[in-house]
Amino acid sequence: MTDSAPVHGTWEPHPAARWEDGFLSGNGHHGALVFGDPNDERVVVTHHTLVRPGGRDPRPPQLAADLPALQDRLLAGDTTAAESFTDGRPLQWVQPFHPAFQVRLRRPPGEIPDYRRDVDFATGVVRAACTGWTSRVFVSRADDVIVQQVSGPGLTLDIDLDHRLPGAPVGLGVGHGAVLTPEGALLSLRARYPDSDLACTGVTLLAVTGGTSTLTPPGAHIEGARSVLLLTRVHRHTGELGVLAQGRALRDLLTGYDELLDRHAALHGTAYERVTLDLAADPAERALPGSELLKRPRSAALLERLFAAGRYHLLSASGLFPPRLTGLWTGDWDTAWSGAFTNDANLNLQTASAAAAALPEVTQAHASLIHRQLPDWRDNARAVFGARGAVAPAHTDGESGHSYHFNREYPLHLWTAGADWLLKPLVDHDETHGTRDPRTAAALAEVALFYEDFLTRTDEDGRLVVVPSYSPENRPAGASWGTLNAAMDLSAARHALLTAAAYHPGPDADRWRALADRLPPHRVNDDGALAEWAWPGLEDSYDHRHLSHLYGVWPLDEITPYDTPELAAAAHRALELRGAENDSAHGHLHHALIAARLRDGERVAHALRQVLDGDFFHASLMSAHYPNRHVYNADAAHTLPAVLIEMLVQSAPDRLVLLPALPAAYATGALHGVRTRFGAELDLTWTRDGATVVIRPGRTQRVELRTSSGAQSLHLIAGEDHVLTLRAW
Repeated sequence: MTDSAPVHGTWEPHPAARWEDGFLSGNGHHGALVFGDPNDERVVVTHHTLVRPGGRDPRPPQLAADLPALQDRLLAGDTTAAESFTDGRPLQWVQPFHPAFQVRLRRPPGEIPDYRRDVDFATGVVRAACTGWTSRVFVSRADDVIVQQVSGPGLTLDIDLDHRLPGAPVGLGVGHGAVLTPEGALLSLRARYPDSDLACTGVTLLAVTGGTSTLTPPGAHIEGARSVLLLTRVHRHTGELGVLAQGRALRDLLTGYDELLDRHAALHGTAYERVTLDLAADPAERALPGSELLKRPRSAALLERLFAAGRYHLLSASGLFPPRLTGLWTGDWDTAWSGAFTNDANLNLQTASAAAAALPEVTQAHASLIHRQLPDWRDNARAVFGARGAVAPAHTDGESGHSYHFNREYPLHLWTAGADWLLKPLVDHDETHGTRDPRTAAALAEVALFYEDFLTRTDEDGRLVVVPSYSPENRPAGASWGTLNAAMDLSAARHALLTAAAYHPGPDADRWRALADRLPPHRVNDDGALAEWAWPGLEDSYDHRHLSHLYGVWPLDEITPYDTPELAAAAHRALELRGAENDSAHGHLHHALIAARLRDGERVAHALRQVLDGDFFHASLMSAHYPNRHVYNADAAHTLPAVLIEMLVQSAPDRLVLLPALPAAYATGALHGVRTRFGAELDLTWTRDGATVVIRPGRTQRVELRTSSGAQSLHLIAGEDHVLTLRAW
């Protein structure tokens, strides 16, 4: 639709000086963070399993016997009762995520004329080049290996594996290995954690074309080569790893660089290219390096590139697990908030675009984490609440799903909404694809069983009370954190019970629906806002980064401008009153997602401006948690595509909403390939004069179409394109 297409990559005219600016590649298992320095190239290697063991007690607190007394006290008006509902242990963070090591390639120092480094989002290849030297790195989704090829005439290189990264523990037990092989050399590095029998070991195979290879322990020296191909894997393990066996496994992969890339690109490229966004940006701005484009926060080219980068990084971070707080990457052992999977907001925000942006790979990774940890969720339900079923933790390192990260100010073990919140993306996936995964059905049944056992207390009107209740990570004004009837808990319980009933028709469904009907409605406070706690006397604390109380608006369809206009108006008032607290990126974009559902394009635009003006993005186009690029964090990078889709297209199993919250600044554009929850693929093109929509249904059904002109019914027939022309929006 424009003279030039949106850019599917980014570039810089200088090597990265900080690891935060290194370009990223990943396959959801291994990650690579690439500096791109021809004289001292560094590729930081990461893996989702790399968490540092510590002296934590990972059991959930055994509190079930004390639960009835706590409920009595809270119902009687003791607003601080939950502060003593612990087992007395201090706050324990989950095991922290850390990097493995850096593959380091040094050559004689010299000038680097005609330098450029870039990353191609469609292939995952990070490239750095200058006259006489080229490096290309990608992480293979097909072969689960980090691939690097360095080429140039008469290459002289010293190559080693270097564990010396910021924050590395002093007591790390490091051992190196280096042997010559027919291809070149095999290098290894073992790092045993202090006071543990666990270790991580990296193995790199060097295949040298031309020249000679000699050992210079702990590395190898390459002289006069035309190219060097490096294949790297890392493993976390107990005991000793068979390095030679790992070397043979890498040798079995040795074909050529192009063959390795082709196998990978067939998987990665297919996923990445499914959805594209064109905002009719200035071609000259599209050609700018990312660091220069970031200085133009009103540029449509910047938003296009961040959309593309967000999908690329989200896909690259998702495989064994979904993305952590830092995605799949870190260059520092001292990772903020342990680099955890933070479930009470961040994980679901980061993966919010998965269904609509056609990335089932992300949802599959999300599902893998959940199903692996369900036994621990059952332990949480039994230990804390004396109930059957499952309760999700607010934090996990990927190994344990137990609730053991809590204290007085963050009584995260009281959060009962987590299982519904985490299962919602799996339900969205099922709706998008027209299937019902039996594992999702089974998990939903367990959540419903928990509510059957837990929801036993009632108020004076006979309505069920969620007690104790917790709204992450806020508290009522003048009261404590553990309390009653948090809006998120009410929405989650209702949604979990009704969704489980939909997946399990029969007597169970009847019982679960009846239980859902006994839950109280949301409360509207004296300010006309949807209250964060639906209990008399609990007053709102508006200045907070979390917006958990508006869970019914996004991602649920419980509160909409179409079905529940009065509640939607109260939710909008609550959004207006909400402060930004500490300017966390996830808070701004969570705000934008809710505003889009409430059809407030100006509020979406304001939230985007807060992030784009706040210097949240590194040159790598990975983001930070706070303004001025403070604290490396993937929330903004991964959530932004969801915001841009939601302001253009929203869907439910029986509804399509077009252009609900488009900011005036983006009056022309095209979104191709987006998926809907009623099983159709959709292309949308819009200008100031109107819009054209092509719907490609996978299922035959009727859906309600909502536009600025009102509502109409669409009859969609599987396999038949449906074209709509809309008047000026």
